[in-house]
Amino acid sequence: MTALHLADEGEAADLAAFLARLIHYDRAAAVRLQASGKTLAVFGRPPSFEVLAIRTARLAKPYENGLDASLDVTVSAGELLESLDESAATATVPAVVTGPPWAGVLPPRGGWRPEPGLPALDAVRAMVAAAVAEFRSRIDELAAEGRTRAQLDRIGREIWSRPIGDTELPVRAAHAAQSLGFLRPARTAVPDEAVLRLLSSGAWLRLRTPYGSIAVRRAGLGALDVSVR
Repeated sequence: MTALHLADEGEAADLAAFLARLIHYDRAAAVRLQASGKTLAVFGRPPSFEVLAIRTARLAKPYENGLDASLDVTVSAGELLESLDESAATATVPAVVTGPPWAGVLPPRGGWRPEPGLPALDAVRAMVAAAVAEFRSRIDELAAEGRTRAQLDRIGREIWSRPIGDTELPVRAAHAAQSLGFLRPARTAVPDEAVLRLLSSGAWLRLRTPYGSIAVRRAGLGALDVSVR
């Protein structure tokens, strides 16, 4: 079995927390792992948010497994979490699973450019909190017979598709980031633009934080400029 040696206990704990949150939304969640050099990238898709979540982790040494200098597999998030030893900062790569459709289409590796108009971290968190409160209030106002799946989905689409600030990023992307633990204050004092950044590449938008990223396709651009690998 292939072993991953993470840089330290903190990297292992952060990865474990990310996997646990994915499993909270989907007990059968799969993740795509890509390791090259001393970086591990973990891609997941929490179904409630229709976004792609990305968590990177530092490895203690450049990845190698025999003659293979890189790793690219789709595995069970639950099995990967079970294999994680936080104190030893190691994990065992589980058996490969048949990946869901999203795992075959990832954001591009490069070409990311800064996008203007994103509010500061506190403002984004406040916007998410207001959206959650509005959603719950509007649901509570519905008569029991009116709380159909179609009605709940309609209200959800209206609220979560709203843009954040002067950007094309939908509120659901920030909601996903908040739910996955990405919208936390930085552990060290850094400028606002380093805590929360919006980037674009082709049809993709990426909300990047020190704890992970949320990627989403821009409305109306379909599957343009995606990376199939």
